[in-house]
Amino acid sequence: MTTSAEIIAKHKRYVIPTYAPGLVLVKGKGTRVWDADGKVYLDFLAGIAVQNLGHCHPRVVEAICTQAQKLVHVSNLYYNENQPRLAEKLANLALHGKCFFANSGAEANEALIKLVRLWGSSKGRHDIITMTNSFHGRTLATLAATGQTKYQEGFAPLTSGFSHVQFNDLESVKAAITDKTAAVLVEAVQGEGGVIPATPEFMQGVRALCDEHGILMLCDEVQCGMGRTGRWFGFQHFDVEPDAFSLAKALGSGYPIGAIVTRPHLADVFQPGKHASTFGGSPLACAAALATIQAIDDEKLLDHATAMGDRFKNGISAMAPRYEHIKDVRGLGLMIGIELDQAAKPIVDKLTENGLISVATGAHVVRFLPPLNVKQTEIDEALEIIDEVMAEVHGITREE
Repeated sequence: MTTSAEIIAKHKRYVIPTYAPGLVLVKGKGTRVWDADGKVYLDFLAGIAVQNLGHCHPRVVEAICTQAQKLVHVSNLYYNENQPRLAEKLANLALHGKCFFANSGAEANEALIKLVRLWGSSKGRHDIITMTNSFHGRTLATLAATGQTKYQEGFAPLTSGFSHVQFNDLESVKAAITDKTAAVLVEAVQGEGGVIPATPEFMQGVRALCDEHGILMLCDEVQCGMGRTGRWFGFQHFDVEPDAFSLAKALGSGYPIGAIVTRPHLADVFQPGKHASTFGGSPLACAAALATIQAIDDEKLLDHATAMGDRFKNGISAMAPRYEHIKDVRGLGLMIGIELDQAAKPIVDKLTENGLISVATGAHVVRFLPPLNVKQTEIDEALEIIDEVMAEVHGITREE
């Protein structure tokens, strides 16, 4: 059996270091993962909100295996039966328009950006307002859209046409709108920005401003979509509908697929030759996504995610008074962050050592993204580990 050390050595020799990986994971089942040395972990990161059904969900595994034996790829020069079936499912979940398929969140957001510019070109509108602390991807356009300078350093000149305003500050959005503005792009919950939910007043206010000025409201649902917050899409918490939104991550339960979903009035802005994707909407990717949607629906995971998210947040809130370094607990559904008054990375490392996988978001937030089908016993197990680690960090015993 290959050891972690051997895999890490080969990785360092041959893989370009765009990440700084930790564990060497070789197996997953449900909410558990195993490393190359046999240690088992409770995975409350879920591939960064990708494994919303946990690892190797039987329905998705069966769909992928069955489709792989039938038809993997034909290109979009031809129809495939799964793509319109998936588009119909997504359109019926929200907006009732049409879909475009890509392979990732960044590609989906690139498609949104191109859609906006094509829509606005005849009107002289091409600028997009985004939020500070937002994250929309690492391609050049989505990097410019992202409202965090730490991701942009070294990549100047950035793509023009983007301005950044304060999240949850409607007046700053209003002040930024000009006769060149085509759209406002917002996340219902800022994930990379620190697990910060939008307020209802902000989301409803952005919708009203866009209607007033005849511009588009766009939502990035790459991380907070597909049931993560207890609704199919994060914006559904706020009684608003955007003109279009992006999806990826959990859409295919680990098989790469991204999408944009539009309202009917934007459904035919793209015409042949205006945008494309070689692999987007392949029979195999769409089979995985169709199985994912069906499993979330059949297993009633939206309600379950809400209940388990409440249990998790309440458990952390109950222990917070004992630990002065915990400053806030926030999130929607199973998208949860603990804000600390100290660096989050050392806490994440200690949690990992104790068998619980999470991730640091920014400097001070520990982010948890458990699978939507996480069991109550697993939530309680995670709370025990968090309690143990926080007690250790504070130099006290849990009984105190």
